[in-house]
Amino acid sequence: MSEFNPKTAVITGGASGIGLGLARGLVASGLKVLIADLPGEKLDALSAEDFATQPCDVSDLTQVEALADTAFSTFGTVDLLFNNAGVNGPRGRLWEVDPTEARAHFDINYWGVWNGCRAFAPRMIEQGSPSAIYNTGSENSFFCAVPQTAAYISAKHSVLGLTESFREDLPEHVRAGTIIPGWVFTGIGSEKLMRHGMPVEDYIDIILPQIMARRRFVVSHGYNEVRIAERTDELSASYSKHALPPEEDAKYDVRLTIAKMMQG
Repeated sequence: MSEFNPKTAVITGGASGIGLGLARGLVASGLKVLIADLPGEKLDALSAEDFATQPCDVSDLTQVEALADTAFSTFGTVDLLFNNAGVNGPRGRLWEVDPTEARAHFDINYWGVWNGCRAFAPRMIEQGSPSAIYNTGSENSFFCAVPQTAAYISAKHSVLGLTESFREDLPEHVRAGTIIPGWVFTGIGSEKLMRHGMPVEDYIDIILPQIMARRRFVVSHGYNEVRIAERTDELSASYSKHALPPEEDAKYDVRLTIAKMMQG
């Protein structure tokens, strides 16, 4: 495998927040960047900078496929894709949330990622050069950071699962990974709350080297491990007390069974 030396990138949700910080960091590193976001003043303003832009609603597969058409016709090849577009979810106890709002949230935060993977992956495979697709998850992909945000948390858990499955569909030259932001000062929530998060510029400095190394998990906030352990420690305790030992349970392991069947 040749060294990863990306020249081009596509970022959805790139007109603000982490997406815009990432775009500026990549341009500063010499990459050409295509930013996609909903139409409006923020996207229009970026056309005056060193960015190609295209309006795109990621919940609409047709629009995402049109974005891929533009990217490959403009750049020739796409070395990095960031399925980054996302919105804050409806708040409240689960039974108080309007299911229609929750489904609409998934259309963006989950299906928007699916659509990006679907539209770009076959062409990135075909181009044959080292590349990477990154899906923006969250610390909420691993634990519940904010109470009463079931739609957001479950969507971000789903993005992690999607990415982990998707990465096994890809050949070696196309990597897939999950970006796992902690609390970063963006506009996804109220400024009164969000201003306590990490500055976007500091966050980008942490994650860019990991992206260039095509890491499977792109991380930033070390205290996340404390929160993750609150779940995994209890999970391990349950397995230790109640589950069959691994050596006894191996005959029921799906991966081992499939491997044996393929060998046979």
